[in-house]
Order: sequence, then structure tokens, then C-alpha cells
Amino acid sequence: MNDNNTPNDWLFEITPKNKFFSLNLKEVWQYRDLLFLFVKRDVITVYKQTVLGPLWYLIQPLFTSVTFTIIFNNVAGIDTGTVPPFLFNLAGITVWSYFTACLTGTSDTFKVNAAIFGKVYFPRIITPLSVVISNLIKFGIQFLIFIAFYLFYYFTGSNLTINNTLILFPILIAFMGILGLGLGMLISSLVTKYRDFTYLVSFGIQLLMYLSAVMYPMELIKKKLPEFGWLVEYNPLAYIIETARYMLLDIGEISLLGLIYTLTITILVFFIGLLFFNKTEKSFIDTV
Repeated sequence: MNDNNTPNDWLFEITPKNKFFSLNLKEVWQYRDLLFLFVKRDVITVYKQTVLGPLWYLIQPLFTSVTFTIIFNNVAGIDTGTVPPFLFNLAGITVWSYFTACLTGTSDTFKVNAAIFGKVYFPRIITPLSVVISNLIKFGIQFLIFIAFYLFYYFTGSNLTINNTLILFPILIAFMGILGLGLGMLISSLVTKYRDFTYLVSFGIQLLMYLSAVMYPMELIKKKLPEFGWLVEYNPLAYIIETARYMLLDIGEISLLGLIYTLTITILVFFIGLLFFNKTEKSFIDTV
């Protein structure tokens, strides 16, 4: 194009989208091959140069479950009823690990992918979506380990029953993934200006785990520490963990109001995260 041409002579002009809440699902579908490549990258390269490789998918929840069983059940004396303490902890940790993987993996989207974002165009939402999908594969592997231990305890005489609501378990995991995605997009947007959030995530996740009923029933904290019970009661993650154990181990109960509250918070957090994400992608390259 010569120097006499005006900007209107360009055939195409790429400009930021004005719709803050736009998911660009049509565009995401057009770039689905790139999405699958990102998923493959996330699954293969994470442990590519490690000695144990994908075995880390199994080692982390197993060792954490053993540690929780020793500390919270054997030492602190937390009762899990007819369910073996190790299986009780493994159920909570398996579901919790999916949330933490989604949150940590998406919380630094702009910082990690700045080089790619600055060179080529594609729907930016693809990168956090790929993290959620790739971690779903990791969750599937860990869930198979849970099933293996469930069958072991079942055939060795433990009083275990399957709950009829188990068919709804995938919906519960979807809640966890969407909540992690929403929080991750929100934090990744804030990290572009405030790097302190990077350190806050690792610390906050550890603290949040203790407030999410991962290693104890919700009723226990309400009975033992009623003055702090509200911290757990208003935590949507606690209802997801509690409901997951009810579906998998037929222990505890399902709070319908708690699930409605969880769904409301999940949708709200997702759209707030999407709002900040879409707004940040227009100018993040100047601050990262």
C-alpha cells in the first residue's frame, strides 16, 4: 500500500471487541484446533523433563491424603463414620485439586502468554479454557485412583454404598471448573498491574483449603467452632466438596439452598472474571 492511501483503504482492521461479556464462542469454535494444541501442550509438557513424569498426578493426592489421615483423623480424632478416613480425604482432595489446578493455571494467563499474545491474534479466552480442559484430563486420572481405592475398601469389608445422585457428579465438577476459571481470569487481569496477586494466590489457596471442608465434614466445624462456622458456611467451595462426598461416599447431606447459593456465586464470579479479562486483553501488553 502506498503512502497516499488513507486508513480507510485497508481491507481489514483488527480492533478490540467492545462487548465486555462476550465469550466469542463462534470464534473459539473456529480456533478449536488451536485450543486442542494448547490442551496437548499443557498435558505433555508439564512433567516432560521430570523423572516420574505423569506419576506426579497420582503421588500428590495420595501423599496429601495420607498426611491428612495421620494429622486430622489419627491425631486430631476427626470421625468419618463408616467411611475409611483415607478414602474420605482422598475424595475431598481429588475434587479440590481440580479447582486449585484450574485457578493457578489460569491466574497468570497474561503474564505467561504475553509473548504469544503480542505476535498473533486468536481469541484470548482459549488459553484459560485450555487449562480447564487439560486439568479435566488430570482429574480423570486421579478419579480413577479414587475408584481403585474405593473398590479395594469395598471388597475388604468396608461399609460403602453408592448414592443415586452420583449421576449428577459431572455437573458438580463443571461448577468447580467454572468457578476456578472465573477466579483465574479475574486474578490474571489483576496480575498485569499488581504482581502481588501472584504471591497471594499460592498463600490464599492453602488458607482457602482449610475453609472449604476438604478434610472434615461441614457439620463438625459448626459444632466445634460455631463462632467460625460462618466462614465455611458462606464458602461455595465447601458445598461442592460436601456434595461430592455425599455423591461418592453417601456420607453427610446435600443442602439444596447451599447448592443454589453455590451456583449463583459461580455464575457471578465467572461473569465478573470474564468482564475483567475482556477489558484487560485490550491493553495488557503495555503493562506486562
